[in-house]
Amino acid sequence: MSTIDKIAWIELVDGRILSTRSRGKDTYYLPGGKREPGESDVQTLVREVREELAVELDPTSAMPLGVFEAQAHGRPAGTKVRMTCYAAAYAGTPQASSEIEEIAWLGYADRDRVSPVDKIIFDHLKKGGLLR
Repeated sequence: MSTIDKIAWIELVDGRILSTRSRGKDTYYLPGGKREPGESDVQTLVREVREELAVELDPTSAMPLGVFEAQAHGRPAGTKVRMTCYAAAYAGTPQASSEIEEIAWLGYADRDRVSPVDKIIFDHLKKGGLLR
């Protein structure tokens, strides 16, 4: 069984979470991605969010929010994804960039539109009163 190691940014505003949809996909994912060789979690987070949303995260503000695991979306059975999530302050206005076609602010009612690991994160945030 293989595990895909990913880092994700959680940005919540008024009970909604910032999510992204890549070109040609119908599923939303939290912003972030896989680390390059030698990168720390925070370096990966800053680079991926810059590439996807054209905003600059403040690495000194990065705060871990949890690690979540699930079956990897669109991958063979038994392929897991481990998503290490962070909150962080940022400068700029999030906009779809690179492979991202759309950004959306999703609420808990949108849970069926996100990847399996994001569903677990949505449940966690809802239980904590952070996602409406």
